Amino acid sequence: MDQPLLKGIISYPVTPFSAATGELDLPALRRLTDDLVDAGSHAVAPLGSTGESAYLDEAEWDAVCDTTLQTVAGRVPTLVGVSHWSTATTVRRARAAARAGATAVMVLPVTYWKLTEAELERHFATVAAATDLPVMLYNNPGTSGVDLPPETIVALAEKIPNLTMVKESSGRVERFRAIRELSGNALSVYNGSNPVALDAFQAGAAGWCTAAPCLLPQWCLELYAAVRRGAQGQAKDLLAAQLPFLQFIVAQGLPRAIKAGLELQGKPVGPPRAPLLPLPDVEADRLRDLLDGLATHPLLDHGAAQTSAD
Repeated sequence: MDQPLLKGIISYPVTPFSAATGELDLPALRRLTDDLVDAGSHAVAPLGSTGESAYLDEAEWDAVCDTTLQTVAGRVPTLVGVSHWSTATTVRRARAAARAGATAVMVLPVTYWKLTEAELERHFATVAAATDLPVMLYNNPGTSGVDLPPETIVALAEKIPNLTMVKESSGRVERFRAIRELSGNALSVYNGSNPVALDAFQAGAAGWCTAAPCLLPQWCLELYAAVRRGAQGQAKDLLAAQLPFLQFIVAQGLPRAIKAGLELQGKPVGPPRAPLLPLPDVEADRLRDLLDGLATHPLLDHGAAQTSAD
């Protein structure tokens, strides 16, 4: 297969809101996006579930998309989450992302009514046909309520030419290899389940889609660099050290956990938007302990992360 369009550490920013008004805080979004790029992220992916895209109106969605892509300014690829309940709004968002200069778009089958296979196929095909951009199918049964097995994903990709990537967040590691093998390596596969990051890379994942770099970019980059060097022992140690943190942010909910962590690091981005609540004080104290422990961990004393995605 050709080289994957995206690879390495694909960083997911939160969407900052003003603590006073609840409105978008675009200057904070610019700072966060710059930090992710400057830290060495291999791509930036706004407007996923981490970015609270479900709680944005369309004008806000456009502002976050435009601001993030303008800030990245082509320094790294961008993957924009365009998912919505309706096909029409997903199409509108995909076209807006294309106009803003996105590298690719990501589509999660967000549902209220359970969709049939024919309805899923029409949804993905309609969105994919709306632009010339490559499409990443996002399988996350925990948030969407829809679980697309490898056979279904590959069958969809065979009918939709620009559906070329899959983000697999079920946590089932065997699916990474299955998707690649069933598609004849035509599909690039990406991991969206933080705790299985190393297993996913070993099973052929091209990249790790994660919000963790908002707080600990070097840890994620070092893990990927160790995998690329074939230093499996070091990669295993790096994952083991950060695993309690990765499990914590997933268990607490990414928007509230990442935003609490940024506040602890002196980079406030406001609270999550209702119905989400901020991270409770007890959990914030636990997060502080995790961050402090990793900030001084000897595994990273040997120098800066090797950030090349080659």
